[in-house]
Amino acid sequence: MRMHWDDLPTTTRDAVAARTGPIYTATTADTGLNSEIAATLDTRAGRVFVKGLRCDHPRVWTQQREATINPYVAPLAPRLLWAIDDGEWNLLGFEHLDGRPADYSPGADDLPLVAEAIVTLSAVRAPADVELKQIEQRLAEYVDHPADVELLGGDTLLHTDWTPDNVLIVDTVARVVDWAWPTRGAAWVDAACWVVWLISAGHSPADAEQWAATSPAWSTAPARALDVFATAQQRLWAGIAADAPEITWKQSLAAAAAQWATYRRR
Repeated sequence: MRMHWDDLPTTTRDAVAARTGPIYTATTADTGLNSEIAATLDTRAGRVFVKGLRCDHPRVWTQQREATINPYVAPLAPRLLWAIDDGEWNLLGFEHLDGRPADYSPGADDLPLVAEAIVTLSAVRAPADVELKQIEQRLAEYVDHPADVELLGGDTLLHTDWTPDNVLIVDTVARVVDWAWPTRGAAWVDAACWVVWLISAGHSPADAEQWAATSPAWSTAPARALDVFATAQQRLWAGIAADAPEITWKQSLAAAAAQWATYRRR
């Protein structure tokens, strides 16, 4: 469950204040699933966005991974300002982005901005000295033949989670947040991940693929690789939806992934 700023221990809040100066107000974020604490702080040094997990949380390693990857994904990602690990809480303080979630609906003005961000990220090579999950590992259980996942491999740094809440429109630029799960894979994979979200937002599979094709990396994907990826997405989202039948957006994503996989098979 999402906690509020005042729920943190006094010593932890004091450690943050030591970096920001006095904290005047704190507003808890109402979106996002990965962090126990996520809040915008109004401080003497300006606004800062703080996210974090308890040090004994099983996913606390994602905090360090996000901090490590931050220099490689700037300037699209918010800049990391500081990190705190006081033995009880692990917190990251980021540049605050005054933006709104991207609109993926057909005809939306945000679509070219998101496409531009995907093009930019498709040119970022995964750092060799940072341990990252590989897309082959993440999707291995969703393919028919073990060799199929090799079609998805590559050396590009991937985001993979293109929920609109992770793509903030700031002025006329799409900024990409929440890098807790950076992945190594083929340069076209992020565009392919976006396809499912576009279909869920009302695009036909053909139109969604046209938007994905605005990324030059899309043309490097063999048709067989896209077929394998679409099937893997269908199975992945079907499992997510089955575990949460009461959550509407998960059901919508599962339906969208199934629609795309069917389109690819035809």
